Amino acid sequence: MSYTQSRSLSSDPSSKDTEKGIQRFTQSFVPGVHLFTYDELEEATNYFDSSKELGEGGFGTVYFGKLRDGRSVAVKRLYENNFKRVAQFMNEIKILANLDHPNLVTLFGCTSRHTRELLLVYEYIPNGTIADHLHGQRSKPGKLPWHIRMNIAVETASALKFLHQKDIIHRDVKTNNILLDNNFCVKVADFGLSRLFPDHVTHVSTAPQGTPGYVDPEYHQCYQLTKQSDVYSFGVVLVELISSLPAVDITRHRQEIKLSDMAINKIHSEALHELVDPSLGFESNFKVRKMINAVAELAFQCLQSSKEMRPSMEEVADTLKDIQSDGKHKSQPEVMDITSTADDVVLLKDDPPPPSPDSNAVSKLTTPNASG
Repeated sequence: MSYTQSRSLSSDPSSKDTEKGIQRFTQSFVPGVHLFTYDELEEATNYFDSSKELGEGGFGTVYFGKLRDGRSVAVKRLYENNFKRVAQFMNEIKILANLDHPNLVTLFGCTSRHTRELLLVYEYIPNGTIADHLHGQRSKPGKLPWHIRMNIAVETASALKFLHQKDIIHRDVKTNNILLDNNFCVKVADFGLSRLFPDHVTHVSTAPQGTPGYVDPEYHQCYQLTKQSDVYSFGVVLVELISSLPAVDITRHRQEIKLSDMAINKIHSEALHELVDPSLGFESNFKVRKMINAVAELAFQCLQSSKEMRPSMEEVADTLKDIQSDGKHKSQPEVMDITSTADDVVLLKDDPPPPSPDSNAVSKLTTPNASG
């Protein structure tokens, strides 16, 4: 059973509307969602012992827990039990309860409104986040080679493509919300900000929310949330995978504090090599170099300031699969014919986005030396 309840197309609901929604929601819970008791989860987390903390987000703290049946779980404990937090609690349950995809985190259940706190219970994903491995506590040079990063990009795009096909916008795509298991398989998490679009609606007018460095600039300026907002955020994730740099770093030059700005500038000036993590073999491995160039080109398209110029998530996912497949199965270099100039391109809403100004450089880098 899919969740098809329509939503307001204006800004976020008032407290009164939210309270009514809470009453309706808690009177008839989402089918298939298991209800845990507070005591069960308190016991599972050793009374929310600080040593069990897995991380903190914008809405709550996540703890490791062990259920009585032996399952390892992640328990999200919301910071405040107010209307806004309850609305996010409801939202995440309604969205995740009816989704089944190998690259989306599984919701095991939650507590009811009658308990002391609102708690969400997920499958435990043991290997941290992409952010941890790229520039956090788990990061080590060479530990995350390109073929793993490429697969992470493919699986994350597959999950977002699936969400968009279900008319769901994640709204907080970032490397801290992409979990990894012990085989480095992706589990996209944190659906507190996600929105389900009613049928035949292209955008929702709502106050911008998300994480600095990842928020679509057009959404930020125009208050119109679209699927292309996720595409922009995913473009930042692609650049992080290429560079191993965080999305925002105030110690960088002021024009490069945001990684998206840095990436656009480097690609525009044909200086991609200055952006790429040197441990990936960009300078020494032709196949890796070719794949990174192609992913950088795709990231550039995702990061266009106008949503009309960005590819769809389906196009992004399919392109990444092609890049990965080409890297696995084709050893002979090919010419990439992406040298069209801006004068040759007519921008229409449903047309594929134009190549970046760095396309000529990409073509040169992937063309064999005729004299050799």
